[in-house]
Amino acid sequence: MFRDRTAAGERLADALEERGIDADIVLAIPRGGLPLGRVVADRLDAPLDVVVASKVGAPRNEEYAVGAVAEDGAAWLNEDALDRLSVSDDYLEREREREREVAAEKAATYRDGGRSDLTGRRVAVVDDGVATGATMRACLGLVRDEDPESLVVAVPVGPPNTLDGLAALADEVVAVERPGNFGAVGAHYRNFDQVSDEEAMSYLS
Repeated sequence: MFRDRTAAGERLADALEERGIDADIVLAIPRGGLPLGRVVADRLDAPLDVVVASKVGAPRNEEYAVGAVAEDGAAWLNEDALDRLSVSDDYLEREREREREVAAEKAATYRDGGRSDLTGRRVAVVDDGVATGATMRACLGLVRDEDPESLVVAVPVGPPNTLDGLAALADEVVAVERPGNFGAVGAHYRNFDQVSDEEAMSYLS
């Protein structure tokens, strides 16, 4: 288990260094990814920015993500879930637009000025862990659309099937732990308190 997000960031930075991975910029997914992103960015001597996505919830069950939309509108959709739940096109388009606005507003809150130019840069996307990977997938879509030189996913923990799926969207996936009995991200931390907006933004200073 990781003591907290900062300790997880140290171990994640160790894993990146051991694999010889460098980055021109580190993008953290707020809020939980920012404590780790700060550690990783400092270790790699790279600037830290955010990349934001918002989950699209299923009809009558908003906690169950059927997709996610990034701040620029890049989306990942779980087609199997959409078919199984018979989600209508009208509902999906309405929710996609609503969640895009949520993500854009959150990004504007965190970011002072415009988004970093990612063209031709080595980019590492960091979060405190992945479960379904919906948010991470949408964020990777945004980054890939900007034509980076390389794209690395860096997380402390995630289930093997999700990490394997992310490998198809990134040039490399670095995970400290890949437990076969994965339940939830927070179960792998001793301290997994919610990160406030104020605390999260302090890591960008």
